[in-house]
Amino acid sequence: MAELIALYICGVVALFAAARTLIEPDPYRKLPYLNVLNFAIAGLIVLVLQHPLSLVAAAAYFVGSTLEANAIASARAGVTRDD
Repeated sequence: MAELIALYICGVVALFAAARTLIEPDPYRKLPYLNVLNFAIAGLIVLVLQHPLSLVAAAAYFVGSTLEANAIASARAGVTRDD
């Protein structure tokens, strides 16, 4: 029962963060919501997959998605400084 509650909370947080990421017009304000979405997806991976390696998969997903978000933010910051 506790796993289902945690699963539903992660799902609601993921849906909220996805909606805010799509609705937000400022690209810099999208990044925190994108990071929250990545946290929620990593949590969903652990909660849905009942295997010991699911923790490794969630950690790999989270590290990869964080590096990707940081690369996007750095690239956008570099473009705006050049302008």
